[in-house]
Amino acid sequence: MVTTEEFITMGLYGSTLNKAQFEILGQPYPPDEGWESTVIGKELSLQEINLFLLLRGKLSLSAQEQIKRNYQLVAKFHNKDDKREAPKPTTTTNKKNILEIYCDGACQGNPGEAGSGLSIYEGPDNPTLLYGAYNPKGTNNTAELNALLKALQIASKASKTTIYTDSKYSMDAITTWAYGWKRNGWKKKGGEIKNLALIKATHELYDSIKGKVTIKHVKGHAGIEGNELADRMAVHAISQKKSAYEAYEYESVDDVIG
Repeated sequence: MVTTEEFITMGLYGSTLNKAQFEILGQPYPPDEGWESTVIGKELSLQEINLFLLLRGKLSLSAQEQIKRNYQLVAKFHNKDDKREAPKPTTTTNKKNILEIYCDGACQGNPGEAGSGLSIYEGPDNPTLLYGAYNPKGTNNTAELNALLKALQIASKASKTTIYTDSKYSMDAITTWAYGWKRNGWKKKGGEIKNLALIKATHELYDSIKGKVTIKHVKGHAGIEGNELADRMAVHAISQKKSAYEAYEYESVDDVIG
């Protein structure tokens, strides 16, 4: 979910938020002046949304921490109780040798620190997880575009690939809108094309390999394993501040999704 003014208002108590709520929004406490404008458009997971609203109220720091711990306990219980909420996507073993890549971006503040992540399914084993493209002054959209660009770079070396993204913006910008913008000299009615250099590079690669790659939209934070893993990698890229992509070492998918 992308945060809106209505959502932030729902979490207010006495015209303000508490420390734990600001942390969920990626904001310091006390918050900087004008913090409201920086959090609009920030993407939150379903767990973050629920916790943000549960924390509403004038609560002591200890009470806030207890609510967070209780919620984590509930989430852990449900995750173990019903694995159907995180179904495994089909892999190359039953998709006629089609490589599957899930890509996602994350941004703490918008603009703010951004990173990208991918989960790559090549066979029956655990997927390869990549994280990187850290940008201290990125946005949600640049993070999503960087993730899609990396996915296309990987797809360019495969015979057939399906790429999944939860960003309609990045998918439409590269596969649809860019053709019209290009015909018009990379201009659009009503203003500038944001992230133009990144869009040009990503579209050029897509256009050169579109015969062997399919890009599909997938709902974010809906319990789809590949998307959840890519999301975790994007957040990890921010915490590690990694510009170059690196492989994430792990033993179990459940340990990563948590």
